[in-house]
Amino acid sequence: MTAQFFPSDAIETSAQAGRLSCRFNSIGQRLVAWANTCVDHWEAAAIYEQLSALSDVELGRRGLSRAGLAQDVHDAVESVSSGTNSE
Repeated sequence: MTAQFFPSDAIETSAQAGRLSCRFNSIGQRLVAWANTCVDHWEAAAIYEQLSALSDVELGRRGLSRAGLAQDVHDAVESVSSGTNSE
């Protein structure tokens, strides 16, 4: 017996490979997005830790208040990571 190869088999195999490639690409993009989010949150935590050690007077000099510190840090890191920084 000899195996017969038909062009339609090649097209089907190519289509399956294309779908598999798209799936891996999608997974890769999700992993990169997740890693970037982790980095952003880690950065925000480090900034918050540094700023929370300052006195209320020093925070006031920087235009911050202890009550809104977490939200201010979150907003600042979010704007930088999304590219909407106004500086």
